Amino acid sequence: MKLGFEETQSPYTSGSQSARAWTERWVRDQVFCPNCGSATINPFPNNSPLADFLCFACKEEYELKSQKTPFGSKVLDGAFRTKCERLAADNNPNLFLLNYDLKKFSVTNFFVVPKHFFVRDVIAERKPLAETARRAGWSSHILLGQIPQSGKIYFVREGRIEPKESVLKQWKSTLFLREERQENRGWLIEVMKCVEAIGKRDFEIDDVYAFEQELSRLYPENRNVKPKIRQQLQFLRDRGYLDFVSRGYYRLRSRE
Repeated sequence: MKLGFEETQSPYTSGSQSARAWTERWVRDQVFCPNCGSATINPFPNNSPLADFLCFACKEEYELKSQKTPFGSKVLDGAFRTKCERLAADNNPNLFLLNYDLKKFSVTNFFVVPKHFFVRDVIAERKPLAETARRAGWSSHILLGQIPQSGKIYFVREGRIEPKESVLKQWKSTLFLREERQENRGWLIEVMKCVEAIGKRDFEIDDVYAFEQELSRLYPENRNVKPKIRQQLQFLRDRGYLDFVSRGYYRLRSRE
């Protein structure tokens, strides 16, 4: 994988249009499919309503968003209602996020958020853009801050290329979420975030119980939060995301 852009000239006078052309070309030429490992992914026809790239080998679809500055806690996306409808669709695309440095003419960060991390709680409605805006009427944000770190799989981090084997392993480690309904996935993802927030590879169940009030606020109709936490930990253990060490003790498996 090379981090530099190939084109030194662009047919566009707009800086943002030029950057989009460069970044799309870079993804087409340099990025492998994190789902199956295929060496290339292919662009959809221009202005595809759903995605930007398709892996011909496994049919995974990808949407690309790129910008100069690092991505913060949220990313502008399409119409709120349309985005919510897409969550349950088989062809809801995974999300590629790319940061670039035009002074160095290269990629600085590039990561993917697998589509199984997109639950209703990470899509936020926003005030529509003005009619004069280039994307008038767009009215949603993807809340990156609501996605656990295991849902942000880096190909390039601060200019450093991650091994392909590591990318494929991290992707595979959370595919079990695709088998679950939206509501079940929401609970699992929240417990995954709690485990990450503990900040230790080895932890006790009481460390996760410490998030009981926070989870109660998220799921006010659930009156048995601790049993629900235990259930989710057992599920994550059975799916190979965690290891059971001894009674009340767990270990987070390495994603590297």
